Formats: sequence, structure tokens, C-alpha cells
Amino acid sequence: MDREQHLLNIKKEITSSYPDFQARATFAWKEIIGELAKAAEKISSTGPEYIPQVTLSELTSLPPEKIDLIRRVGTVVIKDVVDDADAISWKHQLAEHVKANPDVEGFPENNKQFFQLYWTKPQVEARSHPNMMTACTWLNNLYRVPADSKLEGVDLSAPLTYADRFRIRHPGVSWDAHPPHIDGGAIERWEDPAFRTCFNDILSGDWRQHDPYALLGRLNARASLYKRPNQASIFRTFQGWLAMSETAPTQGTLKVFPDVLLSNAYLILRPFFRPLVPVDSKDIMDPQNWEFDISSPEFPGILPRDGGYTGPRPTPELHPHMLLEKTMTSVPKVMPGDAVFWHCDVVHSVEQEHTGTEDSAVMYIPALPTCPLNQAYVEKQKECFLSGIRPPDFPKGLEQFPGTGTPKDILSSMGQRAMGLTVAAA
Repeated sequence: MDREQHLLNIKKEITSSYPDFQARATFAWKEIIGELAKAAEKISSTGPEYIPQVTLSELTSLPPEKIDLIRRVGTVVIKDVVDDADAISWKHQLAEHVKANPDVEGFPENNKQFFQLYWTKPQVEARSHPNMMTACTWLNNLYRVPADSKLEGVDLSAPLTYADRFRIRHPGVSWDAHPPHIDGGAIERWEDPAFRTCFNDILSGDWRQHDPYALLGRLNARASLYKRPNQASIFRTFQGWLAMSETAPTQGTLKVFPDVLLSNAYLILRPFFRPLVPVDSKDIMDPQNWEFDISSPEFPGILPRDGGYTGPRPTPELHPHMLLEKTMTSVPKVMPGDAVFWHCDVVHSVEQEHTGTEDSAVMYIPALPTCPLNQAYVEKQKECFLSGIRPPDFPKGLEQFPGTGTPKDILSSMGQRAMGLTVAAA
């Protein structure tokens, strides 16, 4: 079966699986467009302060309304996760590591700032730091489990480790490698039946009832059907990074679309509608100028790559109602030792310009809970760690440079378990 027919079949399967799909989806589509317009005004007028900020020490005492806000925005800055001095020291150690090992792969090739390194001593230490384990546990527990559910092998209070990379971004260097996108599943969001259940309320027209934090559908969702390199195969509740330097808006920081309910609703329904006017028309925003259509194989923002697909990658042309120029919001200023986390469905990007005067450095450290899918990955990842090779989800390669971390560099017993090196007590 060719690619186009395969994509058409996905649309047909979905439209036949939900009662009155066309009528319900069309009504929801108009509602979502209206809500996006209102949200865009509020987001753009507020700026970075739209992103909630908390300290590590107050996580257990946050009022319910603050937690609800964090869930809706889908992004949170957690301050004081580690001491400034520790974070700064890790940055210096990483800079020395790449200086001592010039053959390390990195981007851009002629001025390396984003490195294909996963097992340096600072990274092993940071991921296993007790405070990082505390933050990840709290984030995992933002997800909801039905009271009568008995989930075998699932523990939201036992975080696991997912090894990723780091960047030390230099000022004055333009960086266009990370436009708005979502990780953790491309066409899989529609194609995989288990993943699709995460969006049942949207696809059935009840988009306001959609809960991005409903755990059940996530546990069996297959986010990497095509085994594409750099496509995460595990379930991250939140992606995240730990700052090793001061970084503020315009200094090469993260940008997000700060409403995960609205972005999910719009992006999931977008493939079922087409504009009736040119994309550059002033009338493109009017929902009356869009019609239900499943005759096209297009899933806007989903792109073929490496035998699979990448995306979703929303753009102003393909997703005009998201008003990305107004709504993509830089996270507030962070200091060394602060962490930023964003829900696995959040549209995010990296600022193209870094107008500061110092390097902007972060380690990518997500939150993921114990569940069978993640546990199986950690078992394979552990063997990579012990063998000095890259983790399973990433391009193959050795990492046996001087200064590579070992199990002795893990800073906590919880960190040992998170790496699969010890077994949880019965």
C-alpha cells in the first residue's frame, strides 16, 4: 500500500469509529477556533509571565488552583531544583569534556553547541540528583488514574531515567533547527489505536472534556511505530531541562504554546478540515471558510522522514488559528539550578536568536513514570550505559571518551533504581 492510501485509510478508520463524526467535529472545530482567538489575546498580552513558576520546596503545598493552572498551561518552571554552584560546576565540567574530546559529534558541525553525549559524569549525576527525582515524581503525579483501576507494573511515584543530551549555546549564533513542534509521536497520534484513545473526547466532539493528564491511554500508546532514529519510544509525562546558566527570553530559551488543551483539540481535528480561501487571505481565520474534508491524505504538519514521520510541526500557514507569532511564548528567566518542564503534548520551539552575552546551557532531563513500556526501555538503556554506547532511541554510536560516567556517579538510591540498576523493595 502506498503512503497516500495508508494516510487516507487512517482518516477513514477514524471517521467511521465515532458516531456522527462529521457533524460533531465540525461543531467542535468552530468552537475551538473561537477559543483560540480569545486565548491568543490573553497569552500575547501577558508574555512570559503566563508560564507558572514554583519552587521545589512548595510543590507539596501548592493550592489546587495553581495545580489546575499548571495542568492547563502544560509548562512549569520549578526553581531551585539544585544548588546554583552544582549546576554551574556541571556546565564547566561539560565544557571541559567536549574541549578534551574534539571528536564528539555536535551541531552545528563547525561550531558545536548541541552534543551527542548521554553518559558524561555531570549528566549521570544531574539525572539522579535527589531533588530531580523529587521534581519528576511530582510531575508524574499530575496524571490521573481512575479510582477503580488496577494498573499492573505502574507506579507514578517511582520515576525512571531517560538519558538525553545537553546544549551549551553560544550568544550571537542563529539557530533554526527547532521550530514549533511536538515530540513523542507523529502520525502515531492518529494511527495507533491506543494512542488515539488519548484524544477520544476531541474526536467525539466533546473537546472540552479532553484530559491531557488521563493516564490510561498513554500507557499502551505506541509513539514510535516506524522506529525512526531520535523518535522517543517511551512515555514521558513531561519533557524537561535543567538550566546550568542564566537564561532569559531572547537568549535562546524555550518557547511554548501555553494551553495544552486547546492545542491538542485543534491539532487533532486539523487533518479533517480544509480552507476554502487562500492561506494568505484575510478571511482564512473565519471558520465559515473551512469545510470538513477527508478526501486528502494530508495530515498538516506531519512530514515523512527516515522511513517514518516527524511532527506535528504546526506552522502559521497550515495552522493559522493557533496564531503562533503571538502565542509561542518564551519561558521566564531562569537561573542555574532551575528546571523547566513541558507536557508531552505541548507545542514547543527554541528561540532562533541568542541576544545575551553568555552561553545558554541546559541538560535535557524529562519525567517518566514506572510502567511496563518504560521499564522495558530502561532495561535496554541500562545495558547501553554499562557498555558505553548511546541509548536505544538515538542514533547508534560509541561514547567511550575519557570522563564518561559510571554507576558510581549516580547520586541517590532512587537514581539507581531509575536506571534499572537496583530493584524496588517488595
